[in-house]
Amino acid sequence: MKKLVLMAAAIVAVSFASCGNKAANAGQAAADSIRIADSIAAVEAAAAEAAQALDTIAADSAVVAE
Repeated sequence: MKKLVLMAAAIVAVSFASCGNKAANAGQAAADSIRIADSIAAVEAAAAEAAQALDTIAADSAVVAE
């Protein structure tokens, strides 16, 4: 009977240990999501600037070619 109680206590202890720190992990996950979204926005802004610069160069080249 002692072994059964000891085994149950060990299972409960492992269950509590595996569920710990979910609040801290959730906060870190939110911070990571915001950081990734900011990075994506920065890359998209740079790509838009590059596309606009290429359009300007193409328009200038068209004027010179005429």
